[in-house]
Amino acid sequence: MNPKVSLVIGILCISFSPIFVKLAGVSPIGCAFYRVFFAWLCLLPYCIIKSKFRVKKKQLVIAIIAGIIFAADVAVWNLSLLKISATVSTLIANLAPVWVGLFSFLLFKKSSGKLFWIGTVVAIAGMVVLVGYQHILHLELNAGILLAVLASLFYATYIMTSKNIMGGIDVFTFMFYSMMGASVFLLVVNNFMGTSILHFPVKVWLCFLGMGVICQLVGWLTINYSLRYLESTKVSIALLSQTVFAAILAAILLNEKLELNEIIGSVIVLAGIAVTFLKRRQASMV
Repeated sequence: MNPKVSLVIGILCISFSPIFVKLAGVSPIGCAFYRVFFAWLCLLPYCIIKSKFRVKKKQLVIAIIAGIIFAADVAVWNLSLLKISATVSTLIANLAPVWVGLFSFLLFKKSSGKLFWIGTVVAIAGMVVLVGYQHILHLELNAGILLAVLASLFYATYIMTSKNIMGGIDVFTFMFYSMMGASVFLLVVNNFMGTSILHFPVKVWLCFLGMGVICQLVGWLTINYSLRYLESTKVSIALLSQTVFAAILAAILLNEKLELNEIIGSVIVLAGIAVTFLKRRQASMV
């Protein structure tokens, strides 16, 4: 599959996550656990049949660490939702492309290029328009904001960790061990917080299954596949479009009305993402 097509499919799949969370109507952290756990259960038979368990010790450790980082991102972001508005939390958590660009330069001395930073600024500006600038003007440095910033750091770290390992490990093997680590971590977090993860109605279990299969399994299999071939900086900023697609899906499936600022912001975000992908095309034309 074309890596860019794979990335688009993955972004569309993970865009269903807030829809399922809202339809489930239970603890966000409980949703996070079942999203990862059900995906892991679905992947288990395939890995057994295809013998996908063979992995070097170093790769195993990195895959599990990556899973814990991903789980920490989800858990911390959901905790921030309890303290600040969802719009502000989402905006801050999606600063991941900035951190990926900075980390790539500071740790690996790899310049992301002017077009990446121009595209990043445009996309983030679009997200400000999307969520409404009035939500940004009165920010206070409280625990919720700090948690959202921490979530964006976890998100960026997961993308870079996955990128660095995907070249030498099978995608299914990586997903199996990373989701196993994430499931154990989220189970511990749920127990620590005293969150109930049993005795749900059928509708909620179906939402969990949808999150596990569509958002986590298909979504991150295709995104991780794209990371084998695309730059982590470009993947990270492309993931910003998740907010746009989620808003469109909410309008279609949940009858949520799209305001003018949301439409304009969505167009600006997509334009910023397009800018980051111009470099390679321009180079090929020279």
